[in-house]
Amino acid sequence: MNLTLRIWRQADASADGEMRTYQVSGISPDMSFLEMLDTLNETLTERGEEPVAFDHDCREGICGACGMVINGRAHGPERTTTCQLHMRHFSDGDTIDIEPWRAAAFPVVRDLVVDRGAFDRVIGAGGYITAPTGSAPEAHATAVPKPAADTAFSHAECIGCGACVAACPNGSAMLFTSAKVNHLNVLPQGAPERESRVLGMVEQMDAESFGGCTLTGECATACPKGIPLSSIAAMNREYLRAATRKRGA
Repeated sequence: MNLTLRIWRQADASADGEMRTYQVSGISPDMSFLEMLDTLNETLTERGEEPVAFDHDCREGICGACGMVINGRAHGPERTTTCQLHMRHFSDGDTIDIEPWRAAAFPVVRDLVVDRGAFDRVIGAGGYITAPTGSAPEAHATAVPKPAADTAFSHAECIGCGACVAACPNGSAMLFTSAKVNHLNVLPQGAPERESRVLGMVEQMDAESFGGCTLTGECATACPKGIPLSSIAAMNREYLRAATRKRGA
């Protein structure tokens, strides 16, 4: 396959960026999207040019490090992570636009790399449970109802890639935050911080310059792990409950 790539290049957060055009040839349909970018970077390095910077780590759809907007869609045309997107979903002669996540809370570090430290700070504001030190507790010491366990597991699948923010027209982080809140709040182990968790994480989310949620649903559509839109409604209920109890205290 021979492709034309239009890629966002930006030296650092303070520099102006621009789309630059590159040609790549000999691309196998079985390559992943990141392997295709590796091929481009090998060519650029051989020519003495600066390779394109992009995030990656596990390349197995687990870590959430990879992330870019491909032809206007977060992670590209398939509902998967960028590292698991294969070139068979494109055709010979295609022109592909590749950009970083676009959100005020995700400043560009270089080229396609953005700083997603805002997610870490949201988690730090409440994404933990009170756990005693010492040996691990007996697995059946605390009973967890099957529905609660299923809900917790489904929300724990969030890998923090940021596709929800990139897809949202408002740059909202409600789907990410709700996944982290609901993951712990439905479990008995998360009960001690249930109210402080949702209040703290939502407050931190707002402080990070994420946009407001208008329930357009693009976040859930783009999420490679299928976090449902109903997760946001569940977090809103948790927030109203906690805020009401706090005012009445």
